[in-house]
Amino acid sequence: MIEPFVDIEWVRAHRDEVVLADSRWYADGRSGRDAYVGGHVPGAVFVDLDEALTRHEDAAVGGRHPLAEPEDFAAAMAALGVGDEDTVVAYDDAGGVIAARLVWMLRATGHEAALLDGGLAAWPDALETGDATECVRTSPSSVRESANAPVRGGFTVRAWPADRLASIDEVAAIASSGGTVLDARPADRFAGAPDDLDPRPGHIPGSRNVPCRENLDPSGRLLPVDDLRARFGVEDATEVISSCGSGVTACHNLLAMEHAGLGRGRLFPGSWSQWSRDPARPVQKGAG
Repeated sequence: MIEPFVDIEWVRAHRDEVVLADSRWYADGRSGRDAYVGGHVPGAVFVDLDEALTRHEDAAVGGRHPLAEPEDFAAAMAALGVGDEDTVVAYDDAGGVIAARLVWMLRATGHEAALLDGGLAAWPDALETGDATECVRTSPSSVRESANAPVRGGFTVRAWPADRLASIDEVAAIASSGGTVLDARPADRFAGAPDDLDPRPGHIPGSRNVPCRENLDPSGRLLPVDDLRARFGVEDATEVISSCGSGVTACHNLLAMEHAGLGRGRLFPGSWSQWSRDPARPVQKGAG
């Protein structure tokens, strides 16, 4: 399988063989699609986190961004012209911490996918404007039923692999018994700074903070492997559960650990957004 991160030189060499995916999203409510329309890598499609990658249900049940149903994810990918044989290279304008969700979902279901190291800022040429992906403006279920959705080779529906996911009860058991639960949020949110995203500030008791944005150097490029390994402080990522605010940026830590040769950890999709909405779950504050 392709490495989790590829550089711009790799993309240039394989430009005709990959699907470029713009997966920008902003927690402050700005529109990722508007950003895409305003300027994106030529030929890139737009993948909407909220529509294509998320299951729509009560946030108290699954958090703010639970994984899309496999059928809906497959339909959204097919509507974008992505087939089973395609390699997807995704980017955003945040060093890949948002686009990592799409890449993780594709890789977890056996598809070839990687993050563009450095994100949009690494693209050295002129950007393209306009919207070439109008078909994903509707809900995933509507896309699935559309007879006009373009399909290149078909995108097979595949269940989310159980060995790559962790439920809220598994997280509670592992964190309380000294296992490794890594939280990818910024240090201030982990410590308990209030925000408007979730009802309670703090973190899962027993979890450890490894902010995903610190996987990057000041230019937005991924740190060297030795630095990544030192940051995570684990020998085997298969024993690690990755969490964040809502199961999005946690994927960047998972991809970075895989890139560093530590193996594949598990994602807690609901993350803090699910945990904090359950009044029965304890909350810890401070640096940990």
